[in-house]
Amino acid sequence: MQILAKRLKELREERRIYQRELAEILGMSFRGYQNYETGQSEPKLATLIVLADYYQVSIDYLAGRTDAPDFQAVKTEE
Repeated sequence: MQILAKRLKELREERRIYQRELAEILGMSFRGYQNYETGQSEPKLATLIVLADYYQVSIDYLAGRTDAPDFQAVKTEE
């Protein structure tokens, strides 16, 4: 999933964070995180949630299902 790799890299670079720093935040190896940004592997759901929370974006944005990075409030009808 190349869009995920691209967005992870863009978000990290926007915040001027090194891959090694982010790997430490996630509690994983540098190489493991690097593989996410190169598209060689994909994060598990739990890691996607942590990344989405860290960057304050939706998982749908990370996965390329939407181009709107912000969470959109879902209005429930009663």
